[in-house]
Amino acid sequence: MRLFVAIDLPEGIKRQLDALCAGVSGAKWVSPEQMHLTLRFIGEVDTRQFEGIQTVLAGIRSPSFEMALKGVGQFPPKGKPRVLWVGITAPRTLHQLAGKVEAALRQAGIPPEDRPFSPHITLARLKTPPPPEAVSQYFRRYGAFQTGSITVGHFRLMSSVLARTGATYKIEGEYQLEQADQT
Repeated sequence: MRLFVAIDLPEGIKRQLDALCAGVSGAKWVSPEQMHLTLRFIGEVDTRQFEGIQTVLAGIRSPSFEMALKGVGQFPPKGKPRVLWVGITAPRTLHQLAGKVEAALRQAGIPPEDRPFSPHITLARLKTPPPPEAVSQYFRRYGAFQTGSITVGHFRLMSSVLARTGATYKIEGEYQLEQADQT
């Protein structure tokens, strides 16, 4: 089973992001149903590991928070792009949640992530880098993109099945965040 931990996005936000998915030749654009904020990619696990992961994720305590999407960029940040993305503006709570997920997964025996957490929503993957001018034009066109505030009240454990037509995602678990004190 191939797993990752993610924050899903509201359908209206996915529609806004889908409008950004054009204008760069050779890009493999992400479909709206696959758009999410990855907190941690886990990879292939066996049944025992899967059960342990579910248990440790259920033990995470973190407050809900607000975030917004803002701007576009690329990975790697310089040179030939391999990924186009939308950025995230969020309080430290998002990074703290990602840290708690990382710590929980280590407790479940999952090797640590070797890259720092870099919150983003992937829009496209590029096997063959497009002409630099096409990417520059894309950034000029969509660089000012931003959404309103999005309330994050839970995160999910997702499985991914790869196929020729793309990945299919399934929710394996949903974990509620603590509601902010309204007093």
